[in-house]
Amino acid sequence: MDNYAQYARIFKALGDPKRVMIVDMLSCGELCACKILEKFKISQSTLSHHMKLLCDSGIVTGRSEGKWTYYSLDEKSISSTKRFLDAITSDKESCICRTAAGCCDTCDDYE
Repeated sequence: MDNYAQYARIFKALGDPKRVMIVDMLSCGELCACKILEKFKISQSTLSHHMKLLCDSGIVTGRSEGKWTYYSLDEKSISSTKRFLDAITSDKESCICRTAAGCCDTCDDYE
């Protein structure tokens, strides 16, 4: 269940179109917050909120340099999230529906 909670935080962080666009921008490499601000015409506090959610989820990292923060994708987290999404959307012997205790007798009828 821990993995589900971890990845749910990531998917929740990606639940806003602006944050998805920020991730898309970061796919080209590290960006200064000032460049992200220019693209969206949002306040610095609004950007900070978006970046906090992305960083807290683990898919984005930030480093401070002077008065600005530079953001980049955490490639390890991105790869792990891709594998998780593939795993939960693929049929497999270890599927949660096959290992769930107390499953109804009719579940086998749908296989």
